[in-house]
Amino acid sequence: MFHLHARHKNKSESTHTGTLVEVEKLKSVMYGLAIGDALGVPYEFQQRDTFNCTGMIGHGEHNQPVGTWSDDTALSLATLDSLTECHGEVNTADMLMRYRMWLEHGMYMPDGNTFDSGITVATAIRSRHGCDGLNDNGNGSLMRVAPCAFYNLPDMEIKQVSAITHAHEISMTACVQYVRILEGLLNCVPSHKAITDSGFPFDPTIPRTEVESDGFVLHTLNAALWCLTNTHNYQDCVLTAVNLGEDTDTTASVAGALAGAVYGFDSIPTKWIEKMRGRELINMYICESIQGRN
Repeated sequence: MFHLHARHKNKSESTHTGTLVEVEKLKSVMYGLAIGDALGVPYEFQQRDTFNCTGMIGHGEHNQPVGTWSDDTALSLATLDSLTECHGEVNTADMLMRYRMWLEHGMYMPDGNTFDSGITVATAIRSRHGCDGLNDNGNGSLMRVAPCAFYNLPDMEIKQVSAITHAHEISMTACVQYVRILEGLLNCVPSHKAITDSGFPFDPTIPRTEVESDGFVLHTLNAALWCLTNTHNYQDCVLTAVNLGEDTDTTASVAGALAGAVYGFDSIPTKWIEKMRGRELINMYICESIQGRN
């Protein structure tokens, strides 16, 4: 540890320093989730222990090139883009429009190719009405709300973001809890305390055999938190998430956002970042978001 002599900062210096911190935090979460997503894409729907993910590969289940993200990252970018364009306000009509542009025109994808759209997500976007049945509690809203952690939104507005596609109370509450956990982690709150403070019921000591990794929203959040609290760095966290099997891309994407918030951008392996397709899109939306707040 070292100490710097304190000196007075003028307003521009303080703003610049604050901006750099915000850029790093947003990069950590957005790249964290995107890389987790891309790691999981080739293995989606495969059963646990029938494969072993050790790094980023291509093809597999969706036959996509290495470093390709899916709906998890695309809709997270759409959420971030909407919050930027609406000056930090939740405008559900604007968000829905951007989600529709992803579904129908491949916007927010690295090559304009939309694949792997969840049934509930697609149904809600096309009907312009969030699905609110008990069986509509997939993880399709949880996977895209991470940007909300950067805008100091009240619970009700986070629920509104979820309700665009997933309007049942279970999904909406899970989204609030996830965002609150991310906010705590970004502010250096210890993981166990951030999770407890969110109100999400969680036991980090359960064995791997009891961690469910299907598409149910509560299972996804629980699995991602289990990966976070049972590993000690970004790489191990997201690989552990992928290797749980089933909904590999979403579990690893949520876990990646959490791990990015804890360990920072520099913790993400450079070799994975370099393999990511569409990095310029992620960078563009991050920069626009930061510029929009200054």
